[in-house]
Amino acid sequence: MSSAAEPTRGLRNLALASLVLMAMLWGSTFFSMKGLTGRMAVPDLLAVRFLVAALATGLIGWRAWRMSRATLVRGVVIGAIYGTAQLVQTTGLAHTAASVSGFVTGLYVVITPFLAAWLLRERILPATWLAVLLATVGLGLLTLDLEAGLRTGTGELLTLVSAVMYAGHIVAVDRWSTGSTAMSLTVVQMATVAAVCSLAALPGGIQLPPTAGDWGLMLYLALLAGALPIFLQVWAQSVVESSTAAVLMAGEPVWAAVFAVLLGGELLSWQMVVGGGLTVVAMMLVIQAPRWAARRA
Repeated sequence: MSSAAEPTRGLRNLALASLVLMAMLWGSTFFSMKGLTGRMAVPDLLAVRFLVAALATGLIGWRAWRMSRATLVRGVVIGAIYGTAQLVQTTGLAHTAASVSGFVTGLYVVITPFLAAWLLRERILPATWLAVLLATVGLGLLTLDLEAGLRTGTGELLTLVSAVMYAGHIVAVDRWSTGSTAMSLTVVQMATVAAVCSLAALPGGIQLPPTAGDWGLMLYLALLAGALPIFLQVWAQSVVESSTAAVLMAGEPVWAAVFAVLLGGELLSWQMVVGGGLTVVAMMLVIQAPRWAARRA
């Protein structure tokens, strides 16, 4: 949160709601991408998704291209971090189970407060640390196969690297985002992510979605579950601190489970109920923690 002024309660609540909506949109991608990944290579899917997202944000936010050189450089940096993290995570996924990948990637919720405290000198409230712990346990229950356990190999290490990069992305957005530069950072970031993913997909040629239905899914992934969440994150983090944002964003697997049960026909398990419940409690903690600290003060 780069703004020096203390946000009003209404503005903060709107930012918190934006991050919850972002997690919900991200969570919906697991169900949306399930069939599409069987018909397109993942690098091609990422390239097309972010090229469409970059084109849309560039056109909608065309006024935002008039920006300072500092904003341009910052947008490129956070876009390069995010785009590279996507590719590293995808590479790691090829060498580990999807459930393990989901858990290890979600460890950004633990890494972010440490980076924020170290790099930004952000004061992490005790309730926030408790929320991080609860979110991590909830994430493990939601994503891991408890019988298979967690093994360490190339895939897991690559995925952990991507988690560190996602945490770095959250901290960088927190440091550089302001209400006035949110759209500019978004359009530059999306263009950079599209460039990074396209370069990775170019050696084999970029395959386009094969059917009209797949194009419909791609537009959803690019616009409603791609460009919009990135803008929501950049704007919301100009209001709330990075550790709070990380915990709220960790609600993504909760929404993924909700969509899987409601739309994908999956059975509701005790791990979904307990893991989702712990994650929701963690989210409520980070929402209430600043108010409790203010009352004590």
